[in-house]
Amino acid sequence: MQVRLTIQEKLKDLRVERHLTLVELAEQTGISSSALGKYEANDYKDISPFSIVTLAKFYGVSTDYLLGLTEQKNHPDTALEELHLSDAMIELLKSGKINNRLLCEMATHEGFRKLMTDLEIYVDRIASMQLSNLNAIVDMARVEIEKKYNPDAEDQYIQTLKAAHIDEDNYFAHMVHDDMDAIAKDIRSAHTKDFDTAPETSVADTIREGIEEAANFKGSAKETQLFLLCHQLGLDYKSLSPEEFTVLMKALNRSKKLKSGTNQRGRKGKRR
Repeated sequence: MQVRLTIQEKLKDLRVERHLTLVELAEQTGISSSALGKYEANDYKDISPFSIVTLAKFYGVSTDYLLGLTEQKNHPDTALEELHLSDAMIELLKSGKINNRLLCEMATHEGFRKLMTDLEIYVDRIASMQLSNLNAIVDMARVEIEKKYNPDAEDQYIQTLKAAHIDEDNYFAHMVHDDMDAIAKDIRSAHTKDFDTAPETSVADTIREGIEEAANFKGSAKETQLFLLCHQLGLDYKSLSPEEFTVLMKALNRSKKLKSGTNQRGRKGKRR
């Protein structure tokens, strides 16, 4: 996950927030839908100044925001003292040592308020007395049973009362852990399709999947090898034109590492 949103990501996010298609946006801004689509492409950099100004006005944001000179979309003039940040926090945010964008997504997640509440309860020991009282009641019950019945140390009821004893640190550790898990999973899911997110399928998985499909492939040895190559490159073997098939097959024939074989394509007709 990048530290800052790219211009392309900002343009796409702004459009999606308004539930607009590229065609609808084109109609409202006068910029062609093809140009708008290119502006949102990860590898496209040549966005005209006219389009930047037009889109900034349309979305109600500053050109500085679209150009990446600021990350403040709606509050560009907020005074720093209004944020009640400590000097240490400001220095940390300015240091570049953490991903401020990720921190912002965590803080604005709907579950962050619960996380902060649980942390505050723990830090301020708000529930400490109640937990101590519950533990005291359980301990008293256990002591009374031991005095009256003198049960074995491994007695089920004694062990149950011991297990009911609440450890404050462990209790809040689980609560905070659950809060953080929910936030992290949501953010992770939201960034699944980011271009800099690692793929869920490994190279080994891709190769193994290709080999399994090749085992059921009907064709010559060369055609099977070409099928595997297409699979690894993400090409649709069945959609290859005759010209593309011929070019790729010629390239395979020049390889010293692949098995030789007779091309059966002409005899079999269409590829399967």
